[in-house]
Amino acid sequence: MALVLEKENTQTLPFVKWAGGKRQLMHELIKNLPKSYNRYFEPFVGGGALFFQIQPQNAYIADINEELINLYLTVKNNPCELIWSIEKHEISEEYFLKIRNLDRLDEYNFLSNTQRASRFIYLNKTCYNGLYRVNSKGHFNVPYGKYKNPTIVDVDNLLNCSKLLKNTQIKCADFSEILTSVKSGDFVYLDPPYMPLSETSNFTSYTKYKFDIEAQIRLKNTCDALNNKGVFFMLSNSDTKIINELYSNYEIKKVLASRAINSNAKNRGKITEVLIRNY
Repeated sequence: MALVLEKENTQTLPFVKWAGGKRQLMHELIKNLPKSYNRYFEPFVGGGALFFQIQPQNAYIADINEELINLYLTVKNNPCELIWSIEKHEISEEYFLKIRNLDRLDEYNFLSNTQRASRFIYLNKTCYNGLYRVNSKGHFNVPYGKYKNPTIVDVDNLLNCSKLLKNTQIKCADFSEILTSVKSGDFVYLDPPYMPLSETSNFTSYTKYKFDIEAQIRLKNTCDALNNKGVFFMLSNSDTKIINELYSNYEIKKVLASRAINSNAKNRGKITEVLIRNY
């Protein structure tokens, strides 16, 4: 059985919701891109909002989140099989908890790559706020979202994303690995887990590996190495004293963004973030 698109539609949108996603800042990101560049790199791809917006035809995307990268590879290589698998899922809290808790069982190790990708999409679209969060053991631990009619799969969009990803190198890798691939004239967009605004606002549990201050410093060193190689880079981060001091030798632009994730409801809403560039 073949999947048929009812009408021509070349739109590509992120197929997962992601904390800190950049669709709301897209105008600022586009406005601050280099005027021209060679290859596109995004080593903290997350939901890939900028990647899917500009649709680069020769790109490298990566993330340290193994489950996320497995999903990207499955969308690239087996989109139809993935769609059929997603459509089999049920919408109920009991079923959600059953699927969520699979990574605590031995049988999880026997799931195919497509089954793991299907689980990722299902949990992402039905969990609370579309968060991806794991505990120290790497177990997904976001509660049920209680949505009435969640859209779990957009067939047209997923197939279009698959076409775009055909020309994209996808790796599960630490951000520093881009240094072995980039060349002068390439462009790197960096959207790491943000530096916390306070001790209570820390949200960096996208994997079991924490992104702490040492990682932020290591990222700054990577940016310096990119700059020395003649590579364009743009980095998003929170508007904190530490980040502003770390990157004081580069151009720093303040932008307004909406934050929905905060333990204190008073701290949600518009807040300043920074865009850092070396060009």
